[in-house]
Amino acid sequence: MTFFQKHAYGFGYRLAAFLWPFFPRRRKISIENILKGHVTEDATEAKRIAKASWCHLAGHIAEAFMVPRVITKENWREHLDVEGADKEAVSLLLDSPDTPVLLVSAHHGVWEAATNLISFARPMIAIARTMNSKFVSRWLEKHHFRGRIEVIDKNHGFTPGVIHRWKEKKAAMTILMDQHTGKGAKLKFFGRPAYTFTSATRLAMRSEAPIVVGSFVRIAPYRYKLVGDAPLKFTQNDDRDAATQLLNDRLEKAIRQYPEQYLWSHRRWRLD
Repeated sequence: MTFFQKHAYGFGYRLAAFLWPFFPRRRKISIENILKGHVTEDATEAKRIAKASWCHLAGHIAEAFMVPRVITKENWREHLDVEGADKEAVSLLLDSPDTPVLLVSAHHGVWEAATNLISFARPMIAIARTMNSKFVSRWLEKHHFRGRIEVIDKNHGFTPGVIHRWKEKKAAMTILMDQHTGKGAKLKFFGRPAYTFTSATRLAMRSEAPIVVGSFVRIAPYRYKLVGDAPLKFTQNDDRDAATQLLNDRLEKAIRQYPEQYLWSHRRWRLD
C-alpha cells in the first residue's frame, strides 16, 4: 500500500475532528439522538460517541475510495472477518452465488466499502441516493464502484426491470433502511417512532428471498467484520409492519454493538 492508502482513514478522521466544532447543529442532533435512543445515559459519553461517529464517517469515506486499489479479487477474503458471524448469513452472502438475496443495512460501519467487497463474491444491486451530477456519477462508476455493482436511484428502485435483473443475476440487493421517509410505516427505532420504508419487506414477502440484516464494521485498516444474526424469510401471509419492525430491531442491535460507527447526525426521527 502507498502511504496515503495506508493512512486514508486517519486523514479523513482527523479532518473531521478539526471541522467538528464548526457544525453545532449536527453536534446537537447527534447527541440528542444518542441520549434519546438510550445508547448511553451519560451526556459526556454521548458527546464522545457523537464526535467519534462524525469522524468515522469521514474516515470511512476516505478509506472506501482506496478500497478498489487495495482489495482485489485475489485477496478480498483476507480483508473480511466472519469469525463469530452467523454461518448461514456468511454462506448466503459470500458462498451462494445462485441464490438472490436481500441485504438490509443502515448508515453503519462501512457501507461504502462493503459494497465493493461483496461484489467480488456476487453481483450487487444497490438501492441508494444517486448523485445529481452526471460527471460525479460517471467518476464514481469508473473509479469507486469497480466490481459487479449496479447503483439504482432510491426514487426509481424496485421497478419490474430491476426485480428481473436481480433475479436473473442472482444478485445481492442492498438496501439502507434507516433513511427518513414520510411515506412509510410508523414504527419504532431505538424505542422512538420513525417512518420506515417497507419496500424491503414487501419485496421479501413477494419473492420469499432470504434477508440478511446487519452491517460490516471496521476493525482495522481495510479489515471489516460482519455483524448480524441469522437470515430471515417472510411469506405473503406475514404481517408487513411486524416484519419491518423486526428488521428495525435487527439493525438497532447491530448499531448498539458499535455506536461510534453509526451516522447519528442525520434526522432519522422527525415524529417526536
